Amino acid sequence: MARPSPKEFIEAALFATSPYALSYLGTEQKWIIQRHLLSLLQEYPGFRLSTGRFHHHDGTEVHLLYASGCVHVSNSAPPIPLTIWVQETYPQKAPLVFVSLDPNTPPIHRHHPFVDTSGATSPPYILTWKYPPCNLSELLRNLVQLFRHDHPFTHLPPTSFTHPSLASGKEALDRLVGMLYYDMVALEASTSEEIEELSLLQEELKRRDRYTTNMISEMEQERKKLKERSNNWAEENDRLVNWFRVNDGRPIKALDAGEVEIEDAFEIDRKSRQRLDATAADLAIEDVLYKLDKALEQEAVSFDSYIKQVRSLARDQFFHRALEMKLNGVQDIPH
Repeated sequence: MARPSPKEFIEAALFATSPYALSYLGTEQKWIIQRHLLSLLQEYPGFRLSTGRFHHHDGTEVHLLYASGCVHVSNSAPPIPLTIWVQETYPQKAPLVFVSLDPNTPPIHRHHPFVDTSGATSPPYILTWKYPPCNLSELLRNLVQLFRHDHPFTHLPPTSFTHPSLASGKEALDRLVGMLYYDMVALEASTSEEIEELSLLQEELKRRDRYTTNMISEMEQERKKLKERSNNWAEENDRLVNWFRVNDGRPIKALDAGEVEIEDAFEIDRKSRQRLDATAADLAIEDVLYKLDKALEQEAVSFDSYIKQVRSLARDQFFHRALEMKLNGVQDIPH
């Protein structure tokens, strides 16, 4: 049986009844679709027609006509397989065009202005579609022209279009969109680098902020401590001034005149003096023991001499502490 002609295939598909009926409803719409498809096949005979189920993003399933084939835009670049779906509201809505992807085709480069990585195309011709005058043949010619200058499989700097003075309105629009897209990609790359640098600067500023905050907190604590010490010194000064008022400054005057020793410049009873002497002797022995420890670490004294001195000093220190505790009224002396 002979293969049906494109016209016979289109008529049979468009006017078929359930369950093979397509999603086109109007008779006039069907004749427009037939005319546009035949014009497309006449200009690009390598394309083939078929029908199939198409799923929209909202989940709607429709039964549509589509044309598939390859376009050659350069002898040095691979052919571009395309699939053109005629939507159920065509020609009021633009067709959906996809670059067909399979394991045998190269991937689409990331920064193509008119084709995303899934293969969906969105040239200005489709985005500004208006019927009439837009149609399938002119759409495919426009795509060939675009891909000739910016191939979806080859990431090379796009070649220049026709001189602006000779360019048509649509070609000028394509050129402008392509230039703006690549400018946007370049701006996005530089902006990303700037954002990364600003993020690093932000982290550094946060680190410095934490460091400064800690410093301020430590200085505030130090200020409080100094204020507390100042208040304590003021209280001590007040007590000393009051003592001078009570004693009329006589002990200090006698000390300045050299008439008494510093210990005799202040009135103190016998028990308090004994307690003071015992405490002073205890602290003096503690200082000597510390110095002996350091001398032993530096090997300035022998171990035997160190032990002998420590024993003697510890014994004396014990008696001084015992006397101090006795004067303070402590009955039980620890052994």
